[in-house]
Amino acid sequence: MFTGIVKGALAVKKVRVQPQLASFVFDFTEELLSGLEVGASVALDGVCMTVTSIDGFEVSFDAMQETLNLTTLGFLAEGDLVNIERSFRQDAEVGGHILSGHVDAMATIVNIEASENKKIVHYQLPAELQKYVFKKGFVAVHGCSLTVVDVNRADSTFCISYIPETLRVTTHGHKAQGDRVNIEIDRQTQVIVDTVERVLAEREL
Repeated sequence: MFTGIVKGALAVKKVRVQPQLASFVFDFTEELLSGLEVGASVALDGVCMTVTSIDGFEVSFDAMQETLNLTTLGFLAEGDLVNIERSFRQDAEVGGHILSGHVDAMATIVNIEASENKKIVHYQLPAELQKYVFKKGFVAVHGCSLTVVDVNRADSTFCISYIPETLRVTTHGHKAQGDRVNIEIDRQTQVIVDTVERVLAEREL
């Protein structure tokens, strides 16, 4: 489990491509490496990944073809920046909202409004997920727990307003129009929406 509070962005050091598999290697900082063991879960751009090896500061992860097809990890190249979050600890403060690291889909950046102290980014979602995104609700974008500023149901878009600190610490300050990002919808919202839809459908029978 994760909280969507990204601790920093690291560059991909190496990418090893094999049949139906890709391995990603990063140089972790001392803070991110502290207490880390093989088999631990780490979120890479919001995708829950398992540590497969640790060699000094080098930490490796393997992604199966399904993960590469469904998330932006399939587009990663050496030098690309990736949002990193260690898994949630029971004694830690929950600054965001609870995430599973199971990405629902990729969204595309369709517009960016930049000003001196903030950046508003508009994303287009697959239409079937739009019903789970609400104004002032939570959504995880590339592993970051964020609050939705507004939603446009007509074109399946929503927007996020980023403060300078988020842009500094994460990869969101480097994103451009046309880029794709990983999306995990809020599970509590999904359960409520699906339950209401099911109850209403049963009443119509």
